[in-house]
Formats: sequence, structure tokens, C-alpha cells
Amino acid sequence: MSFRKMRRPHQAITKEECIGVLKAETRGVLSLIGDEGYPYGVPINHYYDEETGSLFFHGAKIGHRVEAAAKNDKACYTVFDHGYIKEGDWALNVKSVIIFGRLRPVEDEERAIELCRRLSYKFTDDEDYIADEIRRSAKATLVLELIPEHMTGKLVNEK
Repeated sequence: MSFRKMRRPHQAITKEECIGVLKAETRGVLSLIGDEGYPYGVPINHYYDEETGSLFFHGAKIGHRVEAAAKNDKACYTVFDHGYIKEGDWALNVKSVIIFGRLRPVEDEERAIELCRRLSYKFTDDEDYIADEIRRSAKATLVLELIPEHMTGKLVNEK
């Protein structure tokens, strides 16, 4: 598959900067091909695994997201940071990352639970809370892996 080149390559950020955004930010928009061929974008939490380079998402085992992914495993995931304003300026500078790849369910139950635990640490380090959530919800939770095929990132000044 040949992916488009970035139209404004001078705005490109490095792979390391892209990974930094993925690790620091907690959520993005997962886009799939939904019902009747319409795009379906859903805000969702993610965990970036440095070892595999994959992103992981968790949610219910049923619903539009799951059905769309089962019909077509191609996905696009978009994340952007909170940005910053340079001193003396008004315009926001924002880093964004777009990943194209394929989704697949994590079949190994122990691995899925561990991935849910890692995702939870992006929000809290309360071990009791995390253990209770996993105990109550693990059986009803699906973990999806987004295996990247192409990733780009850029820094945009909104001026």
C-alpha cells in the first residue's frame, strides 16, 4: 500500500515526537468504515505499547465499533496534544499524529487484562480501583490492537 506524502513536509515531526504524543495523550478518534459505507469516528482512550509499536483500545464486546472493525479491519487513529502558545503570541501550536493500520482483537485473555491495566495507569495509579475494575469488567471487555502500517505527525501553528 502506498500512502500519501504529507502536503507540507516542513511541518512534519519525527517518529520519536509522534510516539511522545501517543504516550502523553490519553485519547483520540478511531475512524472506521461504518454502516452503509459512512465514516464512523469514535473518541476513545488508547495505550501505546513501545515494545510492539501498536496501539490498544478497550471497550464493550458489541456495538458499532466492533461490527465495523469485523467487516473491515482498516482503521485510522488521530491524536493531538493540548498545544502551547509561544510567549508574546496568540496562536496555538499543536502536534497531531495520524496512524493508518489494521485492527485485530486481542485473543489472549491474560494479555488483554494486562493491556487494560497499562491503559488504566494513564489515568490513575490506584491499584485497588484498577483491580476492582478488572475484576468486574474483564469478561465483558474487548481489547483491540491497531497494528500501524503508516504514521505521520506534524506541528501546526494555528495562525
